[in-house]
Amino acid sequence: MAFLNDNYLKLKAGYLFPEIGRRVKAFCDANPEAAQRLIRCGIGDVTEPLPPAAIAAMHRAVDEMAVRETFKGYGPEQGYEWLRAAIAKNDFCDRGCDVADDEIFVSDGTKCDTGNILDIFGHKNKIAVSDPVYPVYVDTNVMAGHTGEANEAGAYAKLVYLPCKLSNGFIPEPPKRHVDVVYLCSPNNPTGAAANRPQLEAWVKYALEHKAVILFDAAYEAYITDSNLPHSIYEIPGARECAIEFRSCSKNGGFTGVRCAFTVVPKSLNAQTKSSGFQPLHPLWLRRMTTKFNGVSYIAQRGAEALYSLEGNAQVQALIGHYLGNAKVLRDGAKKAGLKVFGGVNAPYIWVKAPKGVTSWQAFDKILGEANVVITPGSGFGSKGEGYFRISAFNSRANAEEVARRLQELKW
Repeated sequence: MAFLNDNYLKLKAGYLFPEIGRRVKAFCDANPEAAQRLIRCGIGDVTEPLPPAAIAAMHRAVDEMAVRETFKGYGPEQGYEWLRAAIAKNDFCDRGCDVADDEIFVSDGTKCDTGNILDIFGHKNKIAVSDPVYPVYVDTNVMAGHTGEANEAGAYAKLVYLPCKLSNGFIPEPPKRHVDVVYLCSPNNPTGAAANRPQLEAWVKYALEHKAVILFDAAYEAYITDSNLPHSIYEIPGARECAIEFRSCSKNGGFTGVRCAFTVVPKSLNAQTKSSGFQPLHPLWLRRMTTKFNGVSYIAQRGAEALYSLEGNAQVQALIGHYLGNAKVLRDGAKKAGLKVFGGVNAPYIWVKAPKGVTSWQAFDKILGEANVVITPGSGFGSKGEGYFRISAFNSRANAEEVARRLQELKW
């Protein structure tokens, strides 16, 4: 008899975005006319074409694959050296961060890496997550058996929840108690808040004191417009001894359908063994990648490399400017609708407070049913997200302007 992984049975009804998809489908099936004017501002998927520099690079790579002399089969599991060198220089060294090429691991997505990283951590760790938070962090820990059962509010036993609320600017503060592994996301998904230097310094100080590891998701760092805000955890002294950083080409280069990302694991980062000794995590992640992963396609990596060219960088900045322009349109529209609005300045997400007495899913249903717009209910990101909803700026400018107009027509 085959036995299943019982931890999967602890998962709540459905991963947030499939549940949204189910509700939207039911609405469209029942309201075919309204379905024709539906605008999706829910899932954080890009809408605009790839930067021309990346397209040209991938075309050249395809041509190479058509010739025996330049054909590429399996590539290095950690990623091609030329891409890792471009990443190290442009994303880290040019910002004064000490990150070496061989500390970078190219992958097919930050979502994958933030879940897969659990392979190299033991079951004794006390895990801390922000609330609200990107659901993948919680669900993958449930799947790995690091939690107990969920209560009625959806909070899992054994996890430490770090509240992100208006009073702390939606940035979690280090807990008074001890934790071993901490998930931080800046700019934050879903709230759109970005941590400042003192806030990250406090977290690094906590992690060093507690010998904890910070899992720092910086997938949206390219959207930071404030020059005083850090783009990388490694801008903070001591972070190389306590942090792993995750980055993505999905939201800056539009690679959601191409798939290319990377994770930085410093060689100076250690974790405790069963015998109370300490071992570096870098060789463990390398072993994990070489055992379970065959690398990102050569074509995708050539496209990612092109994003760091002068031409590619300018095109990336234009793409980011487009989405941030959408964010401003949506922020202004929600404000004119009388709603309290946060985020959307250093991130492509607008975090909106629902009117008093309106739950997150009630707001979702009303906006879907009356405005024919898909947003994301805040409660899907955690209990502290209840009473809020997220609007994604990933869309055309015309759609952003239309959503802003429809929001102002709603009668709460």
